[in-house]
Amino acid sequence: MGNYRAKLRGLGCPELDVNSLKKKRAHEKAPAKNIKKPRKAEVNFLPPHPQGETEESLENERVELLNELKRGMNYQIISEKMAKTFSIRRQEIVSQATPINDLKYRWPALFDAAQVNLFSSNSLQFVLDYIQFSTLTNCALFLQINEEFRRITTVDLEATFMAKLDQYSPKMMSLVFSRGRSSKMSIQRIKNMLLEDYSLESRREAAIRSLVVYLRENEEDLFKEHSDGGDIANEVMKIIITRGSTISEPASARIVIEGTEVQQHLDVARACALLMGLIYALNLSYPKELKNTFEAFQKIFLELDDMKTCPKVMSLKNKLLY
Repeated sequence: MGNYRAKLRGLGCPELDVNSLKKKRAHEKAPAKNIKKPRKAEVNFLPPHPQGETEESLENERVELLNELKRGMNYQIISEKMAKTFSIRRQEIVSQATPINDLKYRWPALFDAAQVNLFSSNSLQFVLDYIQFSTLTNCALFLQINEEFRRITTVDLEATFMAKLDQYSPKMMSLVFSRGRSSKMSIQRIKNMLLEDYSLESRREAAIRSLVVYLRENEEDLFKEHSDGGDIANEVMKIIITRGSTISEPASARIVIEGTEVQQHLDVARACALLMGLIYALNLSYPKELKNTFEAFQKIFLELDDMKTCPKVMSLKNKLLY
């Protein structure tokens, strides 16, 4: 197998070539240092370029994509170019570990959520355009994070996440509400949230908070209640929640990674789903303090590599299923 992998590396297989000593930086020139490989059930971790394409031709496609974004929102062209440049984008993200700010500059379509909120639009033409476009391209809500996640894992991000969240929510909250004193304050806070607002968005948020509490991790490590204009520069990975002044005003969530706001105007559950998508798309590691929560997102809600699970998450999964 070693000889086989050496031959593949010689032919330019990206997943093997990226770990060759020649490709590593001076302080990492050791076979076992900073190995880049799939760790979260990625199917297309580091794919080769499409046949007939080179780095130069794909870089030209990236520039054309930027120009298309400046001209207007032709979603079909944007989606096609994002799919075509997938390989060079993954090589840039995995091999170079490009900072988030630079990625937002080079690949703005990957982070553009303002264009995707179909349900906030009152334009009939917008809805008709969406129906026509989604029929042609099977693109969920124009959001490229969903498409990028599907390219990496073959799984439909939001549809799968929300379906499993809704399926397990009643049992999840039941398990947590039966907990003892150690979680009493967190449980009461979740109950009060449901008493104030029993909408679908609120129930989903309560279920996710219940999951965090059940796994004995801190909600504050994932969520931060914040007013507009707050400082986010020191936040490594966080969902910032701004509450409305009345119950009729739903909570608005923003995703912050490396001190940079990458998504906004989301409900809390959708923010969690898209954060998972961003972790895969940007090849990020799970925060250590929330390792079990994100593993549950991956292996219970998205069913990725769900047979290899830590004992705590596996115990929860068994209780949810039976």
